[in-house]
Amino acid sequence: MTDIRKDSVTFLDVDEGDSGQRLDNFLVRILKGVPKSHIYRILRSGEVRVNKGRIDAAYRIQAGDSIRIPPIRLAERPVNDVPPGSFPVVYEDTALLVIDKPAGVAVHGGSGVSFGVIEQLRKAHPDWKYLELVHRLDRETSGLLMLAKKRSALVKLHDMMRANVPDKRYLALGIGQWDPSKKAVKLPLFKFHTADGERRVKVAEGDDGQFAHTNFSIVERFADFTLVEAHLRTGRTHQIRVHMQASGCPIAGDEKYGDFALNKELARSGLKRMFLHARSLTLPHPLTGEPLKLEAPLPAELEGFLQKLRR
Repeated sequence: MTDIRKDSVTFLDVDEGDSGQRLDNFLVRILKGVPKSHIYRILRSGEVRVNKGRIDAAYRIQAGDSIRIPPIRLAERPVNDVPPGSFPVVYEDTALLVIDKPAGVAVHGGSGVSFGVIEQLRKAHPDWKYLELVHRLDRETSGLLMLAKKRSALVKLHDMMRANVPDKRYLALGIGQWDPSKKAVKLPLFKFHTADGERRVKVAEGDDGQFAHTNFSIVERFADFTLVEAHLRTGRTHQIRVHMQASGCPIAGDEKYGDFALNKELARSGLKRMFLHARSLTLPHPLTGEPLKLEAPLPAELEGFLQKLRR
């Protein structure tokens, strides 16, 4: 990552990978840990300059631009010792990395978590000039996670996601019997925080919610559970989890939206995590257009629990 001096001016030369990005967004990305309010202050004051001239925050930087960054002084804080991370690679080239994220690992630091996948991969690969998350997975969700190794790939992937191009499918084990008539669940979702600051989502009442659409199909039925495939048509926070809860079939092991008493029994039976896994991803390569169909098999602990149900 870029080394910004605390005691003197830093000059950065823009390369092709960052060309076209807004100046303010570029600074937010490279000045990790610096409050956005401070970044906009040094932009407004003219302390940040491009090619020796004052510049607007909305300016789109170009390859070859020279950016002047003033000394950045922050209160000294303990430095987290981020261990380098290694994760199963499903696909990798110079523009795109897709890993099979294990459950229990956050995708990024924050909200009480010191570090996540992105920080661990950056630590493991200091030679990579660029690495950003394309999307997120909940900490307890396993499966396919995309990261961009070039900004041009990230921009294209975000465009594709807004156009609903990637086909993302998950396997989830619901508690109870899924109603086969519920093939398309379209319930608006509203994000809020509990009294202790925990982020939650609920089905919205009135016009407060964001449109959310998940298609469901039954994969296998058991006496007290239903294994379903969830096909995301939108990408809202906790979308599958809340849609399944609202449909009367909460996800087994879900500590936020599930059956809390039953979850304790399930843990004693071997299911110690939420049964939600991002298993397949189909999309054109963001730069070459090559069709990609990527898959991540069910983790052993989830497959093992299904085998117990089949006995």
